[in-house]
Amino acid sequence: MINLIMHGCNGAMGRVISAMAQEMDGIRIAAGVDLNTEKNYDYPVYASLGECTEAADAVVDFASAKAVDELLDYCLEKELPLVLCTTGLTEEQLKRAEDASKKIPVLRSANMSLGVNLLLKLIQDAAKVLGNAGFDMEIVEKHHNQKKDAPSGTALAMAEAVNEAMGGLYHFVTDRSSIHEKRDGKEIGISSVRGGSIVGEHDMIYAGKDEVITISHTAYSKAIFAKGALEAAKFLAGKQPGLYTMTDVIGL
Repeated sequence: MINLIMHGCNGAMGRVISAMAQEMDGIRIAAGVDLNTEKNYDYPVYASLGECTEAADAVVDFASAKAVDELLDYCLEKELPLVLCTTGLTEEQLKRAEDASKKIPVLRSANMSLGVNLLLKLIQDAAKVLGNAGFDMEIVEKHHNQKKDAPSGTALAMAEAVNEAMGGLYHFVTDRSSIHEKRDGKEIGISSVRGGSIVGEHDMIYAGKDEVITISHTAYSKAIFAKGALEAAKFLAGKQPGLYTMTDVIGL
């Protein structure tokens, strides 16, 4: 049995993961951490990691970027594997997570779903053909009106994946309002939409002369991310220190 600490247990994703863990064999949540200490499940909930005394095999994080520094300190002190799902991290925090992975297993992914991680491979393959043929490449992402960061972590991962496939020669444009010139052929545009209860939509657009190809992923519920996070925790428990991604979990 793998025991987890759910960091951000009373957030939207924390609740979905907690409910799914109750139905999944071989895994249980031993404790939760959240500023909102409301007890919605049969595990204890603490306002901070420092108060948590339960033994665990890994931590799953879906809290906020503000809490990541304390989270990394805690996992390093306890030598706990970490599934780091929070987006909107600063460059300094990303560097800290990378440094932490030299001492503990850290799995960081912009998106926990199987479909999105397959999408990242598909758009790289397409970019090698279409980008080199002169197609312009744009990303459009849509999320609910409660999402705070933009562009989404998945959209940035898509842009980085495509740029890697193109030898790192492209740059990203997330705001055209101050640009008064024609589109640069070496840019990847990223547009963000926030509205209603959209769970998550991502379109990778390749626009050429007289033809457009779009590769899309649509999430209809948060359950796909919850299942991915729990599978990632099962994968990470007992692993050697290192920086892992969902591609390691699903074997892409």
